[in-house]
Parts: sequence; structure tokens; C-alpha cells
Amino acid sequence: MATTALMMTGCAKATTNASGGDGGTLTLWTHAGGAPKEIALLKTAIADYNSSQQKYKVDLKSFPQEAYNGAVTAAATSKKLPCILDIDAPNVPAWAKAGFLAPLDLPADLVAKNLDSTKGIYNDKLYSIGYFEAALAIFAHKDALVQAGVRIPTVKQPWTAAEFDDALKKVKATGKYKTTFDLGTGDSGTEWWTYGYSPFLQSFGGDLIDRSGYKTAEGAINGDAAKKWAAWFRGLVDQGYTPAKSGVDAFADFSNGKSAMVWTGIWNSTGLDKVKDGVALPPPDFGKGPKIGGGSWQWGVSSNCANKAAAMDYLAYSLQPKYLSKIVTDSGNVPATDEAAQLSPGWQEGGPKRFFLEESAAFAELRPPTPGYPFLTTTFAKAAQDIIAGGDANAILDKAAADIDADLKANDYYGN
Repeated sequence: MATTALMMTGCAKATTNASGGDGGTLTLWTHAGGAPKEIALLKTAIADYNSSQQKYKVDLKSFPQEAYNGAVTAAATSKKLPCILDIDAPNVPAWAKAGFLAPLDLPADLVAKNLDSTKGIYNDKLYSIGYFEAALAIFAHKDALVQAGVRIPTVKQPWTAAEFDDALKKVKATGKYKTTFDLGTGDSGTEWWTYGYSPFLQSFGGDLIDRSGYKTAEGAINGDAAKKWAAWFRGLVDQGYTPAKSGVDAFADFSNGKSAMVWTGIWNSTGLDKVKDGVALPPPDFGKGPKIGGGSWQWGVSSNCANKAAAMDYLAYSLQPKYLSKIVTDSGNVPATDEAAQLSPGWQEGGPKRFFLEESAAFAELRPPTPGYPFLTTTFAKAAQDIIAGGDANAILDKAAADIDADLKANDYYGN
């Protein structure tokens, strides 16, 4: 079975060397090279840390996101990872099992302040921690719902599956919008298909893998609940609520009035503010509670770092509320802690952005925290793409389960 490049590097254990830091220098890598505001925040935190003590110096190196994983893969293969690096949350278990990451030794009271979905935990050990969280939501034209006589859902009172179906019927019947509910299927990226659509599967009661032991996908990705999800997913196309393939920019289509609702993320919330009747809504409850994807970019310490204690000290320093507040204010992401939220305009109790924090705390579901995740996500994404295109859902899901189980057996992640 094929695996991603990051999983391929897991064949060799990392060994201790000084590549992560030379003497008192700690090298820090980030994928945020194309995000100037995030880089500016990192530079501020690093400069403050460097001037706060004389023993260690943190040195920043940034990469554009499209080049980052390749750079990390090469460094891991040659055992030259930096001391401190950011990691996309679903990759943390694979990197931890491969021996690339060291467990984090941070003050328990500090870690406790973070949203659960901003913590990368594998085998009961903390390997990463995030400055922020992302969040998914239904962005809607409120007027479309009001005019159709549809209740506006809240985090405390989301739509039921029946209410959502009724809302789709009523909004479509107005004839005002070309698309009733845009899923954003024009994005072909593997991770969007998993991050975006597996929460619906989980709300139905299915999953990518049986999380009781992470040893099989049988019954999880192809059980009755998963097949009900697949029927609903493709049904959105069959009933004319969503196109099988969305436009290049689904949010732009929503903003321009082509769609009444769109499934998207907090990264478009600034644009939502410019839509006169735009409102963010939680996903429906399909039986097992509303779900949104959890886990964004997080920070860890490499196992080959020669100065792990210093790296932990820097991470603890950088988790101060003033830095977390600054990064979410600049990026629009969800604050990792309530302390940071209180310092951030719009995120305080009753603020216009508070919805996303409350939604994340209530509904975030981590993508399966297993070393086998890279194969899970490519397999699920292909299955979801084939289903939305009109393929035989039962056969597609059965094949996905068989393929995942074959990968689990071949790689023996948990001693199958």
C-alpha cells in the first residue's frame, strides 16, 4: 500500500545529535513563510525571549507551506531536524512514533489552559501544543433563512437532521439561489476532503477507523452509520442542493449571492463580515452530536534537539496570552485559551467572534490521532470524492475499509 512521504520517513528512528541547536542556539522552523503577520508575531516572541535571558538564542527559519513538509522529510531522513518546529496536528502521532518528536515537558497548569483540540497527544503523552485553532461552520445569508421561515440555529440549539433537511427544501423552494448549500467540493486537496467532510460522517456515528484500538476500519468507515452518511452526502447532489463539483472559490460564490449557504472555515470569517446578512452557524446534529474538524498547526520539539530543556522553556514562554492574542487578532483564528480570548477584540464573552470559540470547545473532533492517519486521509478523501461523483457507496466504503485494514496490518502500528 502507498503511504505519504512523511510516513515513509518513519521507517528509520531519529537519533540524538546537535543539529537542532549549536551550543546555545535553538533553530525554529515554521511553515508560515507565506503569512507575514504570523511571521511578524513569531519574530516578536522570539526577540522577546532572546532578550529575556542570556543563555539561549532562538533562530527562526521560515518556509512557504508548499515546501515545508518536503524540507522536514529531508531533515528527518538525514537526522537534522531543528530543535523547534511546527506540525500539522494530524501528523503528530506519525512523527512521534517515528521518533522525530520528544514528549513535551511543560507546566501542567499552562497546558490545562489550552483547548483540548490544540494538544497533540499520542500514547498518553503530549507531543505538541498550538497557539490557535481553526473551525468550520455553515456560513449563511440570514435573509435566505428568515424569508424561508427557517429557524436560526445556535451552538446550544443546533439544527437536527430533520430541521436541516427541511431548511434545504424551503430555501431551495424560494428559487432565489442557484445553489442552496455549497459543500466546497471544488477544492481537490486531500486534507480538505477529510477535514471538511469526515465530521459529517462522525455525526452520523461512523468514522475513518475504530478508535477503541485503532486496529481496524471495518464497521467504522463502512458500517450502517457510514452508509447513511454516504447516502446523505450524495443525496445533496441528487436533490439539487449542491453541485457535485463546486466553483473554484465557493466562498466567493456565496458572497456574490450564488449560494444561500456554504460549508467553509474561519479563514473566511473576515470576508463574512463584509456580507451584509452573513451569519456563521453550527453544523447539524445527525444523531451523534454536531462535529467540526479539530486540530490545526501546533508546535513540538525534535528528539534530536541538543537543548530540549531550553526548547521547552521557549515554548512555555511563547504561550503567554499576549502572544496568543496577537496571533489570533492578526490571523482570525480561534484563540487557544480563554485568557487569550479575553485580550482579543471580538472574542470576549458576547463578542461577534465568540461563536467560533464556543463551537470549537463544544464540537471539535480530532482527526484520528494514529500513526496510520496519512493513509486514512488519502483513502477517505478518495472514497468521498467517488461517492459525491455518484459511485456505488457501499462498494466504495467496503473497499476503503479493506484498504485501511491492509495498511494497518502491513505497518503494525499498534502490534496487530
